[in-house]
Amino acid sequence: MAENALPDIAFAASPDGLSLAYRHAAGSGPLIVFLPGYMSDMAGSKAEAVLQWAVDNGRGCLLLDYSGCGKSAGRFADGTLSRWRGEVLHLIEQAGAGTAETPVLLIGSSMGGWLMLLVAGALVQAEGDEALAGMIGIAAAPDFTSWGYDEKQRAVLAGGKVLYEDNPYGPEPTPTHPGFFADAEAQLLLSDPLAIHAPVRLLHGQRDADVPWETSIRLAHALAGEDVRVALVKDGDHRLSRPQDIALLLSTIEELLASDH
Repeated sequence: MAENALPDIAFAASPDGLSLAYRHAAGSGPLIVFLPGYMSDMAGSKAEAVLQWAVDNGRGCLLLDYSGCGKSAGRFADGTLSRWRGEVLHLIEQAGAGTAETPVLLIGSSMGGWLMLLVAGALVQAEGDEALAGMIGIAAAPDFTSWGYDEKQRAVLAGGKVLYEDNPYGPEPTPTHPGFFADAEAQLLLSDPLAIHAPVRLLHGQRDADVPWETSIRLAHALAGEDVRVALVKDGDHRLSRPQDIALLLSTIEELLASDH
């Protein structure tokens, strides 16, 4: 069976006037929103697979590039979790979602898993539990500034300097900017209970060299809801982008949306 055509990339002004790139497919049920990882964008294989699944199944879906990433305007050096959270909420609102009438199913990959929790918290606070249909974390990395850097690296960032690390996915080193670090340190979540009651599925590879799989266990404990499951993929890496990993992701979406017809 031929795959259905995907929506074109469109652009919208961010709350502070930057041009944000996104792809929005109209459809039934909760709006599926994919949040990519650090220095990633909506052109990744997982994001595009989710959009294709949504289009083929008549479901609403939103992909996006944070400011400073992908095809969106702005400088990556100016990006923070707070800024990107505002952009995500803005695009969700523009799509007519994030309400009891049209809730969202948030999918967050790596850093996007941290952002997913921040977006979910803002939606629940503003619109109530009914605004959130569920969440799926893919190697979710909440609080990674607290556990992902050693004291020497933290001192560099706290001193206002850019930290550069080896990048296993490309030739250029990965920068962490002091503005991102300072903002993130004010957004730490795992030390307190998270008042999120929606169904949550956390997918994590046990060969993840970037985010320890135990992070998903910690997150499961922190979430207030009872309908929380962790799926560990014993031979899975950080990206979880092999065909069998993407099949697991799509079947997880299908399971969470099964009751929303």
